[in-house]
Amino acid sequence: MPHDQCPRRARSRRQKIALLAGLASLIWFLVRVIPKPSRASYPCQRAAAPLASGFVIWLVGLLSVRALKRSRYALAGVVLAGAVVAIWLPLAFTDDVGAQEAFVPSDAPNTPIGVGKGIFPGRVVWAHEPAAAKWDGKTGDWWDDANSDQRLISTMLSGAVKSLAGKKTEKEAWDALFRHFNLTHGAGKSGYRAGEKIAIKINENQNRSGTWTTGQAVPSPHMVYALVASLIEVAGVRGENITVYDASRVIGEPIVKKIRANASADFQAVRFVAGRPGGTGQIAAESDPANAVHFADPAIPDAYLPKAATEARYLINFALLRAHILFGVTLTAKNHFGEVYFPNNGGWTPRPLHAFGGRTRPLGSYNCLVDLMGHKQLGGKTLLYLVDGLYPGEHNETKVTKFASFGDQWAASLLASQDPVAIDSVGLDFLRNEPKATQVRGTADAYLHEAALAAKPPSGTVYDPAREGKPLASLGVHEHWNNATGRQYSRNLGKQEGIELVTLPPSN
Repeated sequence: MPHDQCPRRARSRRQKIALLAGLASLIWFLVRVIPKPSRASYPCQRAAAPLASGFVIWLVGLLSVRALKRSRYALAGVVLAGAVVAIWLPLAFTDDVGAQEAFVPSDAPNTPIGVGKGIFPGRVVWAHEPAAAKWDGKTGDWWDDANSDQRLISTMLSGAVKSLAGKKTEKEAWDALFRHFNLTHGAGKSGYRAGEKIAIKINENQNRSGTWTTGQAVPSPHMVYALVASLIEVAGVRGENITVYDASRVIGEPIVKKIRANASADFQAVRFVAGRPGGTGQIAAESDPANAVHFADPAIPDAYLPKAATEARYLINFALLRAHILFGVTLTAKNHFGEVYFPNNGGWTPRPLHAFGGRTRPLGSYNCLVDLMGHKQLGGKTLLYLVDGLYPGEHNETKVTKFASFGDQWAASLLASQDPVAIDSVGLDFLRNEPKATQVRGTADAYLHEAALAAKPPSGTVYDPAREGKPLASLGVHEHWNNATGRQYSRNLGKQEGIELVTLPPSN
């Protein structure tokens, strides 16, 4: 055998492997991106794009040579044009220059806008319990009982509720929250009444298949349990009147199992509603045509809301603390994306909204998040806003990670507020000062400016999402803290307006 045959065979084998990898990447890219173009910016698609385009360029080059040999110049021109498209393809879906730059606030620190909401207007409570998150990154998974301290997590929830309402006991705090809600919603000074339904919206955006993967950045079962347990055992809400839902995704089995592990009849009666019910006892979400969101931009079709929300008297918005590759951040406002149904545009999917609220939206432009935040069946009936920061991810498509701004430890945090603008403003400040949250880019706070000034927003938009002839008033107060060390907002500095961040010390 000639001495050069083995190297030739090796090269041939490598070439075949490379071509197969390129073909597989192209198929994967097209299957994922054609139904949803915004996926092209996902990390997995960005990784596949160069291999896919390389394969197309090779194929086009081969066809071009053959076409030229046969004097088929027209065909050669077509395939060469295809090569240009292949080179452009992975670049075309990247965000514009402004969106690629790290987020920089347009407003100076401690310059509040809007009107604070809540018993203590603009108050946001931050509970931090480092010992509550114990996962070593290798043993089991972070949501296992051995890796998340339920006692400390329940203490975080209890402390946040008490501080938010300014009460000494958790029971008094819940009663104060219900009474304040009813008083400000034209229902007198009544507290919670037996039989009233409460729906808890969680963010299961990463849970597309129904099965959580190791380290996935999903809601903490222990956080959800702490809230449900507090409602049942302290606030006096029957389990049959509590619904945990995400109308666009599946509710993770660890969440369901954590609730069901309590043998109490009330815990067994809690309902789980999902857009893709794949787990034990999960109920399929139903849309409610009688309650539509009418977006201010006519380019967006009307969306229906889930009956889990519209049939409830109160909502609790339980969001996640993390950056987002398309929106800059995903906090309580974007959590509403999991409850829109477009009857003629894909059903339970927020796809028609992606171009109207992302980080590429310039300041002073319409933002679809404001229509959701202010709709009477969503933000209009939200009793409490919570942000789960126990084990946050870098952004919406990554696994959980320790945060450098928390001493390179798990964030182990919970944010709570009655003000949707204030809590998202605080969440944004935490994320924009976290080196690992690299996707906080573009105009990440544009929606907060619009929401804070909803009565007369910078864009001039008339936000009336229920189309009742009653444009929205200010949805809350927005500002940025003085710096990442002091974390002081205007009310912390003795001013009469703005945000007040109340920090709860660790119990240990």
